[in-house]
Amino acid sequence: MSDSSEYVPPKVWKWENESGGKFANINRPIAGSTHDKVLPEGKHPLQLYSLGTPNGIKVTILLEELLALGHEGAEYDAFIINIGEGEQFGSGFVEINPNSKIPALLDKSTDPSTRVFESAAIMLYLAEKFQEFIPNEASARAECMSWLFWQMGSAPYLGGGFGHFYAYAPEKFEYPINRFAMEVKRQLDVLDKNLSSRQYLCGDDYNISDIAVHSWYGSLVLNNIYESAEFLDVASYENVVRWAKEITDRPAYKRGSRVNRPWMSDGIAERHDSTDLD
Repeated sequence: MSDSSEYVPPKVWKWENESGGKFANINRPIAGSTHDKVLPEGKHPLQLYSLGTPNGIKVTILLEELLALGHEGAEYDAFIINIGEGEQFGSGFVEINPNSKIPALLDKSTDPSTRVFESAAIMLYLAEKFQEFIPNEASARAECMSWLFWQMGSAPYLGGGFGHFYAYAPEKFEYPINRFAMEVKRQLDVLDKNLSSRQYLCGDDYNISDIAVHSWYGSLVLNNIYESAEFLDVASYENVVRWAKEITDRPAYKRGSRVNRPWMSDGIAERHDSTDLD
């Protein structure tokens, strides 16, 4: 006899937006804008529209690293996009990112202005623009790109998979939690074995792949997301924890990780000047 509570998929799926748990309002099955809203613009060459999620802080940390090296062209205005209120579906934001996901960047130093969306694309764009935090030698560059896109391919299992079902779903479901926990632990083991012989992901030099991977997996092992450190036994991944702490101690990391995070005690909703973080 089948369990009467078992979910039986309908022949044709229909959207029921009240069934998505804590983040039910941030996604919908159609693209495009839901309302007209012009995005604000600041005084700097780079306009960032974001929120301090793991994907969002990738960009602000990189920008702060570039500024720390003296690149004045990396000055930026960071405007907050409240995804819980559906601001990512405003017409102005959709013009920059038709995928309606944060972060999105507008570079006004080019003519015409250049839009860049998807966090890894923004990081690669900035690294190439300023020739920093990306190797020039072909094999080293390939290694950097491999880890950068490893993160983009792996993190959905961590965030949309494990994180959602463990921390945000309306109720706990054993199968998806176990399935995604297994995958996340495999990913942590991949990182741990790689970092057993390297200071950073690609060797001796810190680059954009470290920033990207740290925003998710560094945050995970330092228990800054999902409150799952004990459940996943993150302390057993000693090399990942060592690497995560080293990056967290970087001054630019500390500055960038506070941007677009008004819920933090020292976080700021928007950034328009370096003194905003002083």
